[in-house]
Amino acid sequence: MTVVGIPRALLYYQYYPMWRTFFETLGAQVVVSPKTTKALLAAGSSHLVSETCLPTKVFCGHVLSLHGKADYVFVPAVRSIEAQVYNCSKFLGLPDLVQGALTERPAVLSIDIDVNLGRGSVMHQLHKLGSRFTRNPLRIKRACDAALAADAEYRGLLATGLTAPEGIARLYGAGEEAKPEMETTRYKYDLRQPLTIALIGHPYNVYDGYITHNLLWRLRSWGVSVVTAEMATQAELDSGTASLVGRPYWTYEDEVTGAAGHYLRADADGIICIVSFGCGPDSVMLAILQRLTKESGRKPFLNVTIDEHTGEAGLVTRLEAFVDMLARRKYGSPRPRQAAAT
Repeated sequence: MTVVGIPRALLYYQYYPMWRTFFETLGAQVVVSPKTTKALLAAGSSHLVSETCLPTKVFCGHVLSLHGKADYVFVPAVRSIEAQVYNCSKFLGLPDLVQGALTERPAVLSIDIDVNLGRGSVMHQLHKLGSRFTRNPLRIKRACDAALAADAEYRGLLATGLTAPEGIARLYGAGEEAKPEMETTRYKYDLRQPLTIALIGHPYNVYDGYITHNLLWRLRSWGVSVVTAEMATQAELDSGTASLVGRPYWTYEDEVTGAAGHYLRADADGIICIVSFGCGPDSVMLAILQRLTKESGRKPFLNVTIDEHTGEAGLVTRLEAFVDMLARRKYGSPRPRQAAAT
């Protein structure tokens, strides 16, 4: 049986159920790279120039981790999924980068997705990919239909309030996306009223526990309710984007701008935006978000910029200060948490 490896990075948290269903319907076995670790990131970074953005370094580390575990590694080139809106260059050239920079890896399975070339072009690419596993066009079509159904089910789960890792765990079992093992302490204050924080950013940043030092799960361990872009409907994201920038400049940037615009008006006490250092599209969008949120005066806004050198202690200190400020803003001086009786 052919084994296809899928890196747990970049577009994984958006399309994994779709990709897995497509390959499994064609008779392949799918394996996923392990979660990001220090060694994995170091391996990816060692094959790239230092100016390469953090998500790409992480992705290359995940590709290398699949060496010897899969016959192929799936590396799509997603150029555009919306008319006249194009993707960041790291997505456009990803297959070429992997093949040129990484030698110890499985053979690369790739596909070019560009809706600007028409639906026929997309279907041709899918059939070309499927033909690596079968010559039966009806079987390939069934795989495409099954993949779309899996994607719809996955997005339906996210709309109920689940994070992407929780949605994947619901579909494929808890072992697929187990909660991180980390040392946490209870929040120092007694949150008499619940706090809700909108955590926005690209899923490959938000849900990677290693590079964010488990920021999302840390907030939850403090009793803070966390909402993300995936929990908003597409209509809400489109409305949020329109309210801030009109039209998105790059594919997937509406995950940031749309969610920010939506949660500025929705029931959230504050917004935390996670971006990667050196990301061109994110740097432009972040400047717009910071200016517009400051002008609106509606919600406190915290920018968290991450790279491979981001320290846990400094990040946690900033996070605690932000939650402290939200608690004081919502109900005055918070009460210290009572120590447990011994």
